[in-house]
Amino acid sequence: MLVNPDASVVMPIYYQVARRQGKEWAFIHGETFYNHYNLPRFSIEDTFTGFGTSLSLVAGEFFRINGGQEGYYLANILEKKYYYCGKNYQNVKAKLNELGINSF
Repeated sequence: MLVNPDASVVMPIYYQVARRQGKEWAFIHGETFYNHYNLPRFSIEDTFTGFGTSLSLVAGEFFRINGGQEGYYLANILEKKYYYCGKNYQNVKAKLNELGINSF
């Protein structure tokens, strides 16, 4: 998803994107755009742990909100809010814009 520059999304670290395809969840851990404090790059697992959650807990929340339908999901792991975005990556940008985050 993030290899294509047209598919890039810039958002705060506490927003995490996942894609459900078949029975599998794929969490997408992007590149750091700006690191004001020069912190080391954390693994996706460490990022989730730092916000008091885990990949499996978030996947469970995603499943609850939409029955595990295929498509893209968005998690605000800071505030523990979960959203189904739709079947394509443009829906992730639309959801972020709806939430007041102007993505590129």
